[in-house]
Amino acid sequence: MSHESFDLRLATRRDGSRDGQLVLVSQDLRHCVPVPDIARTLQDALDAWDSAAPRLDALRRNLDINGWHGAEPFEPSACMAPLPRAYQWADASVYRNHARLIYKWRQEPIPPRYEDEPLVYQGGSDVMLAGSEPIEAVDAAHGIDLEAEIAVITTDVPMGVSAEDAVGHIALVVLLNDVSLRGLIPAELARGFGFYQSKPATSFAPVAVTPAALGDAWRNAMLHLPVRIRLNDQWFGHPDAGEETVFHFGHILAHLARTRALGAGSIIGAGTISNADPSTGNACITEARVRQMLDGVPDHALHPYLDNGDRVRIEVLDANGASVFGAIDQCVRIAAR
Repeated sequence: MSHESFDLRLATRRDGSRDGQLVLVSQDLRHCVPVPDIARTLQDALDAWDSAAPRLDALRRNLDINGWHGAEPFEPSACMAPLPRAYQWADASVYRNHARLIYKWRQEPIPPRYEDEPLVYQGGSDVMLAGSEPIEAVDAAHGIDLEAEIAVITTDVPMGVSAEDAVGHIALVVLLNDVSLRGLIPAELARGFGFYQSKPATSFAPVAVTPAALGDAWRNAMLHLPVRIRLNDQWFGHPDAGEETVFHFGHILAHLARTRALGAGSIIGAGTISNADPSTGNACITEARVRQMLDGVPDHALHPYLDNGDRVRIEVLDANGASVFGAIDQCVRIAAR
């Protein structure tokens, strides 16, 4: 069933449970209503998406007509991650420029067949953070880095699906911060078994939106809008999420489903957003540092990684300047030992 016509914005509000309460959010992100008669949680909605989504969309249309009369104020700070725990979180790396800069940092060649099939890794999905929760770390010396990304949340994706058909299994689009501990990555990868300790919990903007809600900004199975990043209230970057990619989300999903099905509620990322034009800035600190190195900046003057109290803000604005997903706005907190 095609999901292209459902114009929905969904969030998960804290209610004392692990999975929170699903709410339907207005287009201006100012109002919301709980929808217990349709789905108690977002996962419940995804498990029955073919029946839940049309009901949610019908409710949204009625609320639009009556100006969301009787709705509650939408409070992003009261939200959890859209999926506070997910059955799967897998992330790709589809931005050419990010690969170019990161592999320079790692002093390795770009992997063979990088443009033939997506690179992916599977991350931890048992704890997903709200965009207002702190980035918690053990030690600033671990090299705490942000990574601004766009991801999709799927319905059930059958094994062997084509890239074209996989697009029809995209239920929602989300904005996230895939934090990395750069100081731990080289040693972990050198052991030949991938990331673990170097990839702590991922943080999400509060609102998940359907592709239809993105209008013309969603095309070729990618979001075509700048992602705006600020560090400590200073501009850091605004790279366009739809530019200079090797693959789109249909390709990523088809790659992941080549030998196994994906369950409803799988969160699939496209990797750190990156544009070759340096005027667009950066979506992670390591890219900024590599660009500085290539410009001859000495090591002691490179952009520092995040430290206790640093603030990260990530947001996407539409063509009218309105927030699409709400903002990730969080501070770093080094855990006391």
